[in-house]
Amino acid sequence: MGKAASALVLVHGYLGGAAHWHDQIARFGGRIRVIAPDLPGFGARSTEAAPDSIAGFAQDILRELDEQGVQSFHLVGHSMGGMIAQEIAALAPARVGRLVLYGTGPLGALPDRFEPIAASRARIMSEGLGPAIERIVASWFLTGEAAPGYPGCADLASRVGSQAALAALTAMESWDGRDRLGTIVAPTLVLWGDCDRSYGWSQTEMLWRGILRASLAVVPGAAHNVHQEKPKIFNRLLSDFLELSMHSETEALAVKAG
Repeated sequence: MGKAASALVLVHGYLGGAAHWHDQIARFGGRIRVIAPDLPGFGARSTEAAPDSIAGFAQDILRELDEQGVQSFHLVGHSMGGMIAQEIAALAPARVGRLVLYGTGPLGALPDRFEPIAASRARIMSEGLGPAIERIVASWFLTGEAAPGYPGCADLASRVGSQAALAALTAMESWDGRDRLGTIVAPTLVLWGDCDRSYGWSQTEMLWRGILRASLAVVPGAAHNVHQEKPKIFNRLLSDFLELSMHSETEALAVKAG
């Protein structure tokens, strides 16, 4: 069992924003207080400067939670947000009840990504943000730009400025959480779509095997944004792991768990 939590904190990833969690906010908001912060430089805070370290993003979230009087919380981090969640779990282990590391890994250099971080940086600097962002966002979905979730993600990404886009790439590239996996004490769910083009199985496996109290859920036929491609499966996995009642749901779930 995890610690009692007064809130569920949802941390978005690179080029994202709180709006990425619209469905989860609607689903879980009546069962627990849901906090989905925009990271500095992203979403509603796109005019702010972004830090160039994962620790800087983590400290920003902890400050916001302190300001809201939230001491204990369940924590979900997606993609870059999963790196931030690992950092928070290391900085404030006593405050994290249950931890969900979703579509993420412990190595910020992203060795399995559809293109190296250095290539994305070069594209942003040579082509401009627009074309580079379109390529990145399309990679999050099995069907690319044809995916129903693509337009909303592309719109959020288009609000990000060059400073934040480049600073966040530096933050990821320079971060390595592998040596701290053994210090994560919260019960943890590692959640991954088996067609993810950002984080390959090697990253997922390191989390699963490196965290003492980790469970694994692999969603077949989904890419990086499982919560948008297969929301019923994603929400059920979250509700079961976080022990949040979802009332009546009878969908058959095609999920491999280990």
